[in-house]
Amino acid sequence: MLKSDRVFGLVVILGALAYIASASQLQTSFLSDPMGSKTFPYMMGGIAVICGAVMLLKPDAEPDWPGPVSMIKIALSVLVMVAYAYALKPMGFLVPTALAAGVLSYLISPRAGPAVLTGLGLSGGLFLIFKYALGLGLVPFPKGLF
Repeated sequence: MLKSDRVFGLVVILGALAYIASASQLQTSFLSDPMGSKTFPYMMGGIAVICGAVMLLKPDAEPDWPGPVSMIKIALSVLVMVAYAYALKPMGFLVPTALAAGVLSYLISPRAGPAVLTGLGLSGGLFLIFKYALGLGLVPFPKGLF
């Protein structure tokens, strides 16, 4: 009988090898750093292969899977993150981040007040860090709004 850790370890190894293969297709410009643009993806892929191999060779006992309520929360979390990725470009950074962080916070601890504050705080705080401390070119709101 296959253990779920072994199946997952094999999936991780295959995904990591696909990631490494796609990283090998990266084009380097003449102004790249000495290590090159492929080094970091290769390191991450290599670490993922090692982690998958450990899970494949030394699996834990069969896990206790979460119940139906937890599985629904996990599925909702995935949907929120996919919607967040699609909403970032047309809606800017602040509104989608506040909504996603608020919903995820509510799924973790279903209290509306702290979830709203978490969403607003993370949205504003992350925007300040990414825009001004890291110098990323984030758009705070939709372009046509102001």
